Amino acid sequence: MPSSVVYKMHYDQETATLRVIFVSGMVYDYKNVPEEVYQAMKTSGSKGTYLNKHIKGHYAYEKVS
Repeated sequence: MPSSVVYKMHYDQETATLRVIFVSGMVYDYKNVPEEVYQAMKTSGSKGTYLNKHIKGHYAYEKVS
C-alpha cells in the first residue's frame, strides 16, 4: 500500500544512510541507520508512523532539498 507521507526511500549500505523522499518533495538523509531499521521500515504497514517512532529523533539527519 502506498504511503501518504513517504514517496520513496533508498538505503546506502556503504554509508548507512537512509534517504527519504516525502510526498511533499522534501528529501532528507538520515545518518548511521542500521540496515535492519531500514528493512523494518520497508516492510512496515505505515512508513510514516515507523519513521516518526523509530527514526526521527533517533538518528542525525540532513535536509537535502
